[in-house]
Amino acid sequence: MTVAGKVAIVTGAGQGIGRYIAHTFADAGANVVVTDISSVDPVVEELKQKDVEVLGVQTDVRNEDQVRALMAQAHEKFGHIDVLVNNAGIVPHFNWGVQRWAKIIDMDQAFWDKVIGTNLGGTFLCTKHVLPYMERQGFGHITTMLGGGSGDGAAAYVVSKDAIQTFTKFVAEEERAAGICIMALRPGGIIAHEKAPEEARNRMDGPEVIGNRFVLATEAPMEMSGHFVDLQDGKLVIADEGPSQPRH
Repeated sequence: MTVAGKVAIVTGAGQGIGRYIAHTFADAGANVVVTDISSVDPVVEELKQKDVEVLGVQTDVRNEDQVRALMAQAHEKFGHIDVLVNNAGIVPHFNWGVQRWAKIIDMDQAFWDKVIGTNLGGTFLCTKHVLPYMERQGFGHITTMLGGGSGDGAAAYVVSKDAIQTFTKFVAEEERAAGICIMALRPGGIIAHEKAPEEARNRMDGPEVIGNRFVLATEAPMEMSGHFVDLQDGKLVIADEGPSQPRH
């Protein structure tokens, strides 16, 4: 399916990678629903300059009532939901020079729960509550952001992302007959967004390294559903891998 005229929901779109992904959908002619745990008003105003319709909904993806309301508002405004990008997440910015998260022996359960609840739980809730709309229309694309990490302090993040790969495989099989393509996709590099320290922004890739990979993912065939997908030479390819291994 071409993305022009479609409706795409992007979570975690208030800044950084999610903000950039929302822009790529708008540039391709899609109507965009942007959501984040904080205000998305600045991003909404940016996207409105691109001659597409935009809806901003402040949402905590850990809260099922808020996620349910997000999908209902999106459907009420546009009448259909074609694309969901599960991007919202808590990321350890080790490469920014920011202090590492605690080792497991020192980690508070509340922090562990917050990371798993946002990264994995948010993916579950947003997927769960968009599926009824996609099932009724007989098609849809759901793409979830993957990521990696290594070393002390990375466990909670990497565990959440490894679990997302397994979640993707199972829900894809459950929804295959409904014509809903469900994949996981990496951003394309280690990224420092606009709020990263200046030193990190000078040294690392910016969100533009993502390119249009999430837009291309909306054109993926059902043969790719359930897989980890990457972009190679401008084309989507299946690039399945096993669970991440800790590296030091």
